[in-house]
Amino acid sequence: MIVVSAPSGAGKTTIVKHLLKSFPQLGFSVSATSRTIRDCELNGREYYFLSSDDFRLLIDQGKLLEWQEVYAGSYYGTPVSEVERIASNGQFPVFDVDVVGGLNIKKMFGDKALAIFIKPPSYEILELRLRSRATDSEESLQKRLDKVKWELTFEKDFDCVIVNDKLEDAFNQAEKLVTDFLDLKP
Repeated sequence: MIVVSAPSGAGKTTIVKHLLKSFPQLGFSVSATSRTIRDCELNGREYYFLSSDDFRLLIDQGKLLEWQEVYAGSYYGTPVSEVERIASNGQFPVFDVDVVGGLNIKKMFGDKALAIFIKPPSYEILELRLRSRATDSEESLQKRLDKVKWELTFEKDFDCVIVNDKLEDAFNQAEKLVTDFLDLKP
């Protein structure tokens, strides 16, 4: 399993998409969330978008590999069915998850999971990236920025860290890590 985690805006989704294009042996694990769908997103592609009640039902039924309430009333988690779906296709799962979710998956699977932390070149650059997205209200953006500082303290708990300063360099580092871990060729 490949676990890619980062604070919001550090580039984990961009790097995961690159890995999926480079390695047909990898399958994307679609997470579930109770947050509002954005204009550019499709249910079942970026996330499974659920109501908070439906998300809590999955929790109660034990149908999530990991989950957390990231912000009040805003849940994120990994359906167990995603790991089963990817394995049934003969692929290795790739998780694009937040920092706590990534560490939880790593704890569950140990050496069977490679946990990669994507780090921004600086907090200031990360703030610029989040502001340039223009997808969040100022209040929501401030919540994300407050969380970023806390999440950055967890990089030491991951197997490896990629500083996403130059995207091409980050792609190359991620490819090498996956190739070495899974003994694959892109």
